[in-house]
Amino acid sequence: MRNINAISGLILLLYLSFSIHGGAAGASSIRRHTFVIKEASYTRLCSENKIMTVNGEFPGPTLYVYKGDTIVVDVINHSPHNITLHWHGVAQPRNPWSDGPEYITQCPIQPGRKFSQRVEFTFEEGTLWWHAHSEWTRATVHGAIVVYPKKGSTYPFPKPHAEVPIIFGEWWKNGVFETYKEFLGSGGDPNASDAITINGQPGNLFPCSKSDTFRLDVVRGKTYLLRLVNAVLQDMLFFAIADHQLTVVGTDGSYTKPFKSNYITISPGQTIDVLLEAKPSQQYYSSSSPMKQYYMAARVYSSNPGAVFDNTTATAILHYNDHQDWILHHSSQPTLKLPPLPSVNDTSASVAFTGRLRSLSTSSSDAEPVPKDVTTKLFLSLSINLQPCPNNYSCPPGGPFNGTVRIAASINNVSFVEPRSVDILSAYYNHINGVFRTDFPHKPKHPADYTGDRPFEGAATTHGTRVKVLGHNSAVEVVFQGTNLALGSDHPMHLHGMSFYVVGWGFGNFDERRDPKGYNLVDPPFVNTVAVPRNGWTAIRFRASNPGVWLMHCHLERHQTWGMQMVFIVKNGKGRKAQMLPPPPDMPPC
Repeated sequence: MRNINAISGLILLLYLSFSIHGGAAGASSIRRHTFVIKEASYTRLCSENKIMTVNGEFPGPTLYVYKGDTIVVDVINHSPHNITLHWHGVAQPRNPWSDGPEYITQCPIQPGRKFSQRVEFTFEEGTLWWHAHSEWTRATVHGAIVVYPKKGSTYPFPKPHAEVPIIFGEWWKNGVFETYKEFLGSGGDPNASDAITINGQPGNLFPCSKSDTFRLDVVRGKTYLLRLVNAVLQDMLFFAIADHQLTVVGTDGSYTKPFKSNYITISPGQTIDVLLEAKPSQQYYSSSSPMKQYYMAARVYSSNPGAVFDNTTATAILHYNDHQDWILHHSSQPTLKLPPLPSVNDTSASVAFTGRLRSLSTSSSDAEPVPKDVTTKLFLSLSINLQPCPNNYSCPPGGPFNGTVRIAASINNVSFVEPRSVDILSAYYNHINGVFRTDFPHKPKHPADYTGDRPFEGAATTHGTRVKVLGHNSAVEVVFQGTNLALGSDHPMHLHGMSFYVVGWGFGNFDERRDPKGYNLVDPPFVNTVAVPRNGWTAIRFRASNPGVWLMHCHLERHQTWGMQMVFIVKNGKGRKAQMLPPPPDMPPC
């Protein structure tokens, strides 16, 4: 057995060397990280819960890399649950084997097993994140990725005094696994979380939380880079800091043209980089009510009036900590005030923020330019569906509409079904028939008034494992069309393996003759996740230059569970560098 393990380790080392250096000898080293998946006890809201963690941490460890780096993460599962890890926003060129979505590019890492994932950073620069991609385990298994500029390069803005990841999450008193189990059995919406968290803490508006509230210490006159990550399962968020403006400089591992804003709108899966300028000393001396601390706050944005959501406000403290503190100790401090966040259903505020994002054009960018001559056009309707019972699924008593339907979700009326005996990537690579079909529709079968009032009678969906095949290097345009089929909602859509340009958006039904005339093909934001507005549309473009199997899905976890996901297969191109890499020897078995 010892010799077999040694041989397996040698094969893995040779695979990693070949895949990084293209088979040629090289002096570059591979930096390794060990992620041990295990349960750990955490106390929040006055009660203790066992949660899934990486290395016992919640949120998990932050990875620090430079643009162009390659790392290997040894994932060891010491938990009682299956797990996979996804490197959100990392293109993983030619290597979908390490992308992570369960039953799409790999079978889960079973308890007691391990898997070494190679993560290669190419054009990405800024903030990304990693998270579990198996059922709802990402609720507590997640962490930030900081991608610094290449050594010898610098930011397109003055170097900040310090950089701080700010990760938004959720906490359930009942536990994530129990909530997930109840959700699957109910046929309807899941129970809302009991608190939004900032760096793992709900803040001092909650019981048993004041002493552990996250605190950011700053020095007057200094600038701080806040790396915001929305790791929340079910909701978009508004975020602000009382009496402070923020300067947006990046999103999803790409720089943006800077702009100032009093608040941030951030979708699940999205990252946003902002500069915080601490107040200068002269403002302190000129103030009749000197402040030493300010609230940072986050709360849900929900456009669907019928949806269940967490209606709490998470807080953290911005604390001025410098030589003037002794003065403040001897003066009365005004009561902390919450920043004026937009209303929970303020769609205008949400799109007003996201509509200001523009990419920063630089000659040194390694990203593909905006595709101008589109070769493949897809029109994808995003729907919440009502599945009558009996049909494919039984309905529990007390479910939606008196137990007569289950809620589902679909793209072009197809609710995606994950295989279980083998993952799609392995089936594609090994030519295994019967696992998936390649006839995913490029547009809805029946055109309609997608955003008008729709009768529930037509809200049923079909179920299947159907994929869309793309030619290598094809220029792709996707128009996401939100619908009001059963329940209208925002949909943060995330594409694995490729980032994309958001060239247009609007409300109502997309008009293929009128709306493309208003596309931004000059400086559209370059992202991996975009929120399609409720009863509206969003157009994206990308070049399918990365061969492999890549998932696209709504990053609201309940929508993905209901079936709002699909798979692209990007074919190999000509030449070795346009070919998908072979699988590593330690792929997890099903």
